[in-house]
Amino acid sequence: MTTTIKTIKNSTFHIIDDPKEEFKQGILTGLSKNKKSISSKFFYDDTGSYLFDKLTRHLDYYLTNCEIEILNAHKNTIATYFKSQPFNLIEFGPGDGIKPKLLIDCFLQKNFKFTYLPIDISKEYLKNIINDFNEKEPHLNITAINSDFLAGLRWLTLTSEKRNVLLFLGSSIGNLTPTETIHFLKNIYDLLHPGDFFLLGFDLCKNPDTLIRAYNDSAGITRAFNLNLLQRINSELDGNFNLDKFEHHGTYNVYSHTMESYLISLENQSIDINELNNTFYFSEFEPIHVEFSHKYLLSQIENLAKEAGFAIVEHFFDSKNYFVDSLWKK
Repeated sequence: MTTTIKTIKNSTFHIIDDPKEEFKQGILTGLSKNKKSISSKFFYDDTGSYLFDKLTRHLDYYLTNCEIEILNAHKNTIATYFKSQPFNLIEFGPGDGIKPKLLIDCFLQKNFKFTYLPIDISKEYLKNIINDFNEKEPHLNITAINSDFLAGLRWLTLTSEKRNVLLFLGSSIGNLTPTETIHFLKNIYDLLHPGDFFLLGFDLCKNPDTLIRAYNDSAGITRAFNLNLLQRINSELDGNFNLDKFEHHGTYNVYSHTMESYLISLENQSIDINELNNTFYFSEFEPIHVEFSHKYLLSQIENLAKEAGFAIVEHFFDSKNYFVDSLWKK
């Protein structure tokens, strides 16, 4: 077994070496807009990551269990596409590693020749993944890539001629705008080799009540998760948000098939953020947009694949048809 962490820096993909500076720029830009917004990528400090992990285990939040069901039920079928030659098993954003482990266990049992290459901007996440796999899968070869997704993939495809199997599990693709989504997918297509595979997760359109319940869970975890973003600003940027004066609101846009999350100011107030040397003014009921999560029709997924240049190999569904892991090929 070999285990390494490779740090990639590539200005072509606008990697910011100082995460705090990126956070400062993101908050300053977002709160200076007429319609205030903060990118959902800033949710994940230590507390945010803990709360999100807790949310994925709650019954109201169906997404994680649906995808685990898919991978458990279809891992052997998925494996049949990769068995003929050695490959790189690449993953964008490995999270806690539970879902990729289902595939990795299957591949190891079948004696496939592969290296697991998780890519994440957080070195701490990668260290946790490595430690976990070193303990549970001592024969697994791992090269963790500390990088932006696209920069890491570019480095890998330039330095390795092996076939690639890229995983983008979960529903993170839904956090991009439609324009960003097709741009992202086309970039991936350009970086992969002919014959490479891409397995990615999409949350499907379903009864809006199910969606609203998932993003407004009965235990209030989503509320705490979203409000923690304001606490992170207080802690890291010396802000003075009073969390009791903001409320989480999750709603479903039936026209765009999108769950939208907001933090709403409950009164007229001004917020000082000392590290930004700025004060931001909120009127009563003024929102901060903090997340959107697109839900997809199968026809939309197929159109995305076609527009990006990929051929769809097979769709894998959970028993309720709530979620799909779609296997594409260049």
